[in-house]
Amino acid sequence: MAVPSACFLASGLSPAIRRRSYPALRGSPTRPSALSSTRRFDVSTAEQISSAPTPDPSPSGGSVQNGRLRKDGELSGGAVASPYMEDEGLEAEGKGLDDFFSLAEDLIRSDSGPPRWFSPLECAKSLDNSPLLLYLPGIDGSGAGLAVQNKRLGKIFDIWCLHIPVFDRTSFTDLIQMIETTVRSESYHFPNRPIYLVGESLGACLALAVAARNPSIDLMLILANPATSFNASQVPSFIPLLEIMPDQVQLTHPFLLNLMRGDPLKILQASSEKVAPPAEKLAELTKDLFKLSSYVSILANILPKQTLLWKLQMLKSASGFTNSRLHAVKAQTLILISGRDQLLPSVAEASRLSRALQDCETRKYECGHFLFLEDGINLVTIIKGACFYRRGKSLDYVSDYLPPTYSEFMKIYNSNKFVCDVTAPVMLSTLESGKIVRGLAGIPSDGPVLLVGYHMLLGLELSPLVAQFFIERNIHLRGIAHPMMFAKHDERSTTSSLGPSFYDVYRIMGAVPVSGANFFKLFSRKSHVLLYPGGMREALHRKGEEYKLFWPEQSEFVRMAARFGTKIVPFGVVGEDDLGQVIFDYEDLMKIPYFRYQIRSITNENVRLRKTATGEVANQDVHLPGIMPKIPGRFYYFFGKPIETKGRKRDLKDREKSQELYLQVKSEVEKCIAYLKEKREGDPYRSIFSRIIYQTINGSSSEIPTFDP
Repeated sequence: MAVPSACFLASGLSPAIRRRSYPALRGSPTRPSALSSTRRFDVSTAEQISSAPTPDPSPSGGSVQNGRLRKDGELSGGAVASPYMEDEGLEAEGKGLDDFFSLAEDLIRSDSGPPRWFSPLECAKSLDNSPLLLYLPGIDGSGAGLAVQNKRLGKIFDIWCLHIPVFDRTSFTDLIQMIETTVRSESYHFPNRPIYLVGESLGACLALAVAARNPSIDLMLILANPATSFNASQVPSFIPLLEIMPDQVQLTHPFLLNLMRGDPLKILQASSEKVAPPAEKLAELTKDLFKLSSYVSILANILPKQTLLWKLQMLKSASGFTNSRLHAVKAQTLILISGRDQLLPSVAEASRLSRALQDCETRKYECGHFLFLEDGINLVTIIKGACFYRRGKSLDYVSDYLPPTYSEFMKIYNSNKFVCDVTAPVMLSTLESGKIVRGLAGIPSDGPVLLVGYHMLLGLELSPLVAQFFIERNIHLRGIAHPMMFAKHDERSTTSSLGPSFYDVYRIMGAVPVSGANFFKLFSRKSHVLLYPGGMREALHRKGEEYKLFWPEQSEFVRMAARFGTKIVPFGVVGEDDLGQVIFDYEDLMKIPYFRYQIRSITNENVRLRKTATGEVANQDVHLPGIMPKIPGRFYYFFGKPIETKGRKRDLKDREKSQELYLQVKSEVEKCIAYLKEKREGDPYRSIFSRIIYQTINGSSSEIPTFDP
């Protein structure tokens, strides 16, 4: 049953918006029945949107049955993309401002009453048990700041946006009480789900203040350019000038428009650079100029002089109020900062907050103050990369994982495509009959499948390997990774020089920290899992140790694989010695005091694996060897015949039998490496020069031949 006044369309309000009236300042908690029914808002007082849960469109299982990608990224003829590849595509240049001003104009058209929550209609379908996301606006107060993000965010969150009417004068502390009422009520009725507070500028201060006053509530904070640095900025000195400025003079709004995108003239530049007849270019430029002038007009309606003065005064008090309570914030926090923020010193402030807050990470982007409206900023991708999405009390790297969309995969693929272009990888696999073929036809489509192989120097083989599985077979590999890739490093740590987002790509593509529990969950979901038993010791090997396996003496994966009837695919890869040579290894680095200190510091900051192991595999010290590049050769991958464990669960419980299979897998990997080292000698296109000549004659997209398997 619909709850009266839970959601309605006000006269003059855009049908793209669902508004919820909320007696915010009364402090009375929402009734349970109202709360459960407002998660899917009504489109009218008579017609209610179905609240049936939507199946998860992003299965985290391994293979994809519905389609296949060609090398150009397009689906092969007649194939249907798998659900997790569904995407909204890339926004057009300047689309963020269009969406923001369109939504903001609708919101202020009939703008009276107290602050309230609304939810855009494009957010109507989300995952089952999706967490609540409360968006807290910046100085504009419109609540339209996520306009360009709503459609993507709406697939994984229930979104409520806070709208503060233009002429409303609710104080900062009263706004905190309003948000607290919502947060406490939601936490009471859904105690096992986190609540996300996404705030920018002023909204970030609100989020921090609410978190400080409610340390026992499970909150996740995403803050963009927090206004906690307001008093350290140049803005306070601007207030007296604004007070004496006549209402008719609107110099502030073009300035604010400039702040919104860092450089709004990029819109004009994009039009001028289009390849089109002069008359068409002129028409586009005229249209864009008119658009910019209309933006200024709408901005003047959103922030008239008295409202702007009120908001600036509120920022001043909000900054002091929040800074005095930072020590009480226990919520996990992700701070997004703009490198070209002309309103606030956001870069310096992020550094200060990361030291002041108990659980904080930062990400930096080269854009203007209004970060969520920038081209190329995808908040969902940022959340995935930071492993900041969960639906329960704690993060589950398997069940909470959101696979990459098509555009996310292509962006990552294109950024690493040079590795494939330079190394022209050759991939061979073995069919059930034992025949060796070029390509990945021998890889089982149905999981669970465990790929076990050799980790090349610095893991150089990973990018082509994961990409080729995705492109050729639509198989999404879940890599078992070192916990270091998931650690949160603050600025004081030695590893901070890598940058906080150094491992984001691996997390987006599905890497999980090594643990028995994660193995269990992945196999139970029939995933394709990638494992390197040699781990860091193989990837950071010493001089002269190319293609040498450093595996533990005892089996670590066989019995777990047998429990689920997992097919084990041994594989080898060669080519690192054709790309570079280690000339300065761990032993050399440890002789130099500076490097010795760095290695020990980094190693001690991270989880150390295999503490009780013996032999070289126990040497897990983190370091970066010195490598002398070579004229690039070629990468070769060979996947052996799958080894069945189905029906052998009881048999492989025996330690001796499982150890026997473990040694068999290791032997197969060594045979794969030996096979490739021998066969590559007969490849006429092993050299990059011969490959360049071939593609010059036959076209850059042509597949380069290799030896006969």
